[in-house]
This record gives sequence, C-alpha cells and structure tokens, in this order.
Amino acid sequence: MKKDNHNKVTEHPLLWRGMGRLLRFDLDSYREILDTLTRNKARSFLTGFGVFWGVFMLVGLMGGGKAMKEQLDKTFEGFAQNTVIIGANQTTKPYKGFRKGRWWSMDYKDIDRLKQRVPELDAVVPMIFSRWGGSNTAYYGDQKTTPRIQGTLPELAKVMEPKMYYGRYLNDMDIREHRKVCVIGKKIYKELFKEGGDPCGKKIRVDSTYFEVIGVDYSSSNLSFNGRSEEKITMPITLMQAIFNRGNEVDLIAATGRKGVVMSHITDRIRETVARAHYIDPTDELGAFVFNTELMFQLVDNVFRGVNFLIWLVGLGTLFAGAIGVSNIMMVTVRERTTEIGIRRAIGATPKMILSQIISESILLTLVAGLSGILFGVMILQMLEMYNTEDGIINIHFQVSFWTAIFAAAVIATMGVLAGLAPAARAMSIKPVDAMRDE
Repeated sequence: MKKDNHNKVTEHPLLWRGMGRLLRFDLDSYREILDTLTRNKARSFLTGFGVFWGVFMLVGLMGGGKAMKEQLDKTFEGFAQNTVIIGANQTTKPYKGFRKGRWWSMDYKDIDRLKQRVPELDAVVPMIFSRWGGSNTAYYGDQKTTPRIQGTLPELAKVMEPKMYYGRYLNDMDIREHRKVCVIGKKIYKELFKEGGDPCGKKIRVDSTYFEVIGVDYSSSNLSFNGRSEEKITMPITLMQAIFNRGNEVDLIAATGRKGVVMSHITDRIRETVARAHYIDPTDELGAFVFNTELMFQLVDNVFRGVNFLIWLVGLGTLFAGAIGVSNIMMVTVRERTTEIGIRRAIGATPKMILSQIISESILLTLVAGLSGILFGVMILQMLEMYNTEDGIINIHFQVSFWTAIFAAAVIATMGVLAGLAPAARAMSIKPVDAMRDE
C-alpha cells in the first residue's frame, strides 16, 4: 500500500512541473549572480582582494601567534611555575663591618635553614656546576663532545620535569651510595651515540673518570641553569662534590612552593634566611638574588593576551575594511543597474526578491574571496610547519584549528550580509517610474 502511494506521488505531473520551476529559478538566480560579478572582472577581483587579504592576515597572524606561544612554552617546558632560584653574587651593600663588593658562596647548610625557617617551601634542591663550564670533554669510543656538567638531587625533577627517552632519572640510592652514574641530554646522546639505540648501561668517560649512563633526558627547555638541558650531563651531587673537590659549596638553590603559596609573598624571607647566615645585608637584592619564576610566567601570559588581542584587532579590522569596499562597490553596481531593477519591480518582483538578489551577490563575493584567503593562509602555514620538522616530528605547529577556520568562515558570511544591506536597501527604494526616467 505504501509503495503504491509513493508511486502515485512521484508520478504526479503537477508536482514534477512545480519542482522543475523551483530548480530553474534557483539555477537562473545563481547564473545571474555569477554573470553580474563577472561582468566587470577587474572590479570584482580588486573588491574581493580586500576581503582575501583581511582573512589571510587574520589566519596568518593567528597561526604565527600560536607558533610563538608554543615556542615560548617549549622554552619553559617542564619548569615549575612556583619556583624561586637563589644564588650568590658580589655584594652591593656593606653589612656588619664587611665592605661591599665581597664575593661569597652558599653551602649545604642553607638547605636545612630554608626548610626550617620557610615552611611554605616544598622541594629545596641544591645544584653545583663544573667550574670550567663547557671545557670538560666527554668520550664514548671515538666520539667526543664538550658537555656542561651539573650535580644535583633527584628532587630537581620537581623543579624541572625530565623527559626521559631512555632509562631513568637519578634516585636516592645514587646519592647515598655515591654511584658513578649520569643522565645525559639529547644533544650529548646524539653526539656520543651516533649509531642510536639505548645507551643505558654503557660507560662514557668525562675527562679521566668513567660514568655509567642510566638515562637520556630529551627535555629541550631553554629555561635552565648553566646552559641548555640538552647539552648537560647530570650526576649525583655527592659524587660531583668528591670528583671536583667542591666540599659543601653550593652554586644555586632551586625551591618550589607548596600548593596555594604565592612565591612573591615569601621571597624576602627566603633572601633574609640565606643572607643573614653569610653576613650579607638582607636588603641586598643583587648580592643575594632571588629570581621568582612565578612573576615571569605571569608576564608571559599577559604579553600573549595582548598579542592575541592585537591579532584579532588587526585581522578583523582589515577584514572589516574589505567588507566596506565590497559594500561600496555593490552600491556602484546597484546604481548601474537602476533601470534593470526598475523593470524587475514593474513586472512584479517583490522587495524581498530584490533584497535577496543583492545580498546573495555580496555574500558570494565575500565568501569566494574569504575562503580563498583561508586556503592560501593554511597553505603558507603548512609550508612553515614542514620547514620546522625534524626527524619526522613537527617542532612548532603553525596551523590553525578546524573550528578557528569555521569561525573565520562564519565571520566572512556575516560580513557579506552586512556589506549587502546598504546596497540592498538602495535597490529596494528604486521605483519603476524613476528608473524609466533615469533611462
């Protein structure tokens, strides 16, 4: 029964005739829109170029801003945001009979002092570095490199999270037993083990001492101590104290705050705790410096909020200028077609039809130009991503997200409607008698 009814409906001649008229109307309308836009190709191209350039700038700036933010995030990758770095420098103020300009150094006892007098701190980690900086030489077979060497505790992972590609990080047993082990950075691994593979268990020689490799740290943070993390060899601090004859001396102390602690509220107390123990003026911010990374991260966030606002302001401003150009050209087009529009009104075209015609032309022009701008911008961003690819891995992502592109397309369509409103209103106001008189 249902099949018979379906056949009766589909075979009804009046229904097919009505659908045919509807399809012909839509097709004729689109043909007319294309004919109008292509009648003056140079004008349509130059008008659309404003929209094209605005969208291209918006997409390009958003992709570039995203890449810049990602690059900066990689610089701070794995670094705890609630961290202070404490160091010793030449004093700039006299204190208790000591003249200014005195050099001093921290020691291992400062770790206990900070833990006792500043209970808001979580991890307090000492670090010492090779006094010769990068002049140490590491060997494995015929390969050699010049690393930066640091000695520390396993708790450093709470300050700078390692990205272990092979093996493990330092542990408490390494410290207690003075094990001759080390963790090497990405660059050191690639220069010493050119054949690749897991280097854990193999021994490398640093100057005249052999160390067993227990891990490879692939973190590439530029925010590090005494050089980039990928250029370092990290070993237990107790081992380094013995090998390099450093005693209880400490070069830097990194400390993280407990959850909810605002580090800027306790930096003065941290400086005072260390400074007074070494007869340094507690107000000497250069002599006993305390670097608060919390402030740095806040600054970066504020900067990128401003950058994103500027990107949208420039991109949307340029796009809006292009839409104004489209509106102006459509006004000229309506003026040129005064007689045509008047005749349409005379033979029965409704204001709604005229409105639809003009706005459709505006939307089509802005959409074609805008989508071309999106496509061109995406192609340029893709080329930049390919250029920043290493070992098949994209180092920096420039590409905008799918929903960002959809949002841009929606903005373009909205601009097309707005650009066509004024010309459409002008076209609707044309009377047949005035059109004939104009002719």
